[in-house]
Amino acid sequence: MSIIHSPRNIQNLLLAWFRTNGRYWIPWKLKKDGSIPHLGESLSPYGIWVAEVMLQQTQLKVVIPYWEKWMKVFPSLTSLTEADLDTVLMLWQGLGYYSRANRIHQSSKILIDFVGKNKDQDPHSWPNEIEQWMSLPGIGRTTAGSIISSAFDLPTPILDGNVKRIFSRLLAIEGKTNKNDKKLWKLSSVLISTNSPRNFNQALMDLGANICTPKKPSCSICPIQKFCIAYTKYDPDNFPIKAMTKIKPLQEIGIGLVFNKNGELLIDQRLESSSMGGMWEFPGGKKNSEESIEKTIKRELKEELGIVVKVGEKLLSFEHAYTHKRLYFIVHFCEWISGDPKPLASQKLLWVSPSKLLDFPFPAANTKIISELHKHLCIGNKNL
Repeated sequence: MSIIHSPRNIQNLLLAWFRTNGRYWIPWKLKKDGSIPHLGESLSPYGIWVAEVMLQQTQLKVVIPYWEKWMKVFPSLTSLTEADLDTVLMLWQGLGYYSRANRIHQSSKILIDFVGKNKDQDPHSWPNEIEQWMSLPGIGRTTAGSIISSAFDLPTPILDGNVKRIFSRLLAIEGKTNKNDKKLWKLSSVLISTNSPRNFNQALMDLGANICTPKKPSCSICPIQKFCIAYTKYDPDNFPIKAMTKIKPLQEIGIGLVFNKNGELLIDQRLESSSMGGMWEFPGGKKNSEESIEKTIKRELKEELGIVVKVGEKLLSFEHAYTHKRLYFIVHFCEWISGDPKPLASQKLLWVSPSKLLDFPFPAANTKIISELHKHLCIGNKNL
């Protein structure tokens, strides 16, 4: 049976499956009183928009507690626009991909001009066109489509990782090409239910998360199994075709912990234009192949801060993996010898008491350093 010629059958099967098995309890897809919206009923896009950006590169179970905390601190678009970036980054700490937090903050300034202050609970004040959402920083076609279908119950197609995997198996598509992406978007556009688009898109995502999984999909209980070419002719586990896994390079990073005579520690704030812009960190940088880690730290602190230090005792070393690379951090205490610290490669410097470090947004790797530093200094001991 042809997929393209059977959209209504697929819609009905998926929606019936969703009614029994779907994640209809997701908090940002419910009304204020916790009830499920009726067909065609609009919701405020505010919480949905925040959630959809959080869900980029992050699983639902991880996002939910962050989203709930966010909504307590920033219950409205107006409250978000009035917050400073440091506060936003502190709430985001631990979610990773911190550029998303920056983009939400930037987008809030744009959206408030469209929506108006204190009007964000009225769905009709918000944009509901795909182009309007895609004009915001960091909002692609899938995120925009998911926001619109979730908030307004309008038939806008999506193609996130889960949906792409389902469609690649339905069509038994080999390889990753722009041509194949066009096929998948066409299928999403053909299949999107006009009667219940909010539930249909969520059903697709739930099917990918719980049934049509990356490994060992549960084909025997899939509601649309009979439409799947990968199932009927091949092995669904082989679709989509996996690219060769690249070995992530390991880069050594030297970090210097510099104290002043008051026992305060020097930290710097990353440039807004850089990766993890606006986050705070301990100074340091990449080790060159021909130098020792002590020389790396001395060189980096001279280049970044304009100071001369004597590298002392090592506090810790550890590996931290990112999406495309692995970093090996080596952290040393440093004695400040000379020079007036300046933000030569950052936007701001601060001297901070070690006990106050957790008041600042740090990337995950730096929080490991803070934890070990606190142990070393016995911070938290009531007798000190």
